[in-house]
Amino acid sequence: MKLNKTLIGLGAAAALAAGLVAGPASAQTPEEIQARGTVNIGLLVDFPPFGILDEAGNPDGYDADVARLLAEDMGVELNLVPVTGPNRIPYLVSNQVDILVASLGITPERAEQVDFSDPYAGIEIFVFGDASVEVSGPEGLSGQNIAVARASTQDTSITEIAPADANIQRFDDDATAVQALLSGQTPLMGASNVVISQIEAMAPDRFDTKFSLRQQSQAIAVRPGSEEMLSYINDFLARVKEDGSINALHEEWVGGPLPEFVISGQ
Repeated sequence: MKLNKTLIGLGAAAALAAGLVAGPASAQTPEEIQARGTVNIGLLVDFPPFGILDEAGNPDGYDADVARLLAEDMGVELNLVPVTGPNRIPYLVSNQVDILVASLGITPERAEQVDFSDPYAGIEIFVFGDASVEVSGPEGLSGQNIAVARASTQDTSITEIAPADANIQRFDDDATAVQALLSGQTPLMGASNVVISQIEAMAPDRFDTKFSLRQQSQAIAVRPGSEEMLSYINDFLARVKEDGSINALHEEWVGGPLPEFVISGQ
């Protein structure tokens, strides 16, 4: 279990801002990538334990290991490209990366921009915060300051259900949203069960889970129209689920088996 390493990744995305190269999305096939000999895979490095930077400053985590498995299966060299929550889809559709293994939750809005594989991971999103704040449902968010990572599933989920007078404070990544909570800038935040485990390790008994927002299946994303690539990735995922190799990675990094809704979602 590598939860003790994942704190390295908090705050990493602050150094990743970069301009995007405009251009139309172009569908790809596995054969094109295999002929080139390398695959560029985008991943977050600020979302432990799925994406972190290791002690040497290199991308690591569950997503990185899944990307390594995929590149090995394709028989090509892997180039891991750090992305942020807001720019990961733009990086894909502007051809700066070939594939995203970037903790991208499947949503109808995102499915209009990218093509999703079968799930390879899953998390549950909660409202989480100061133990002294009584919140049992959306109505309890009235008048509250709530931190979220901008463009994340928790941002979308809270925006959908929060009363009009709730103050949703959007930060560039989970790391800065967590800092807002820890510093007392906000008493509440939207967070995944994985991020919550990190916070509880840093500040035991100070916070608690208020209520669940949604279960989120995470999928590998490719450019729209890349049917052959999508078929290849889905076949790859079926094989690594069947042989247990992806579950072993999940156990190693996340500390438990793949969620049942991920396995049944294939």
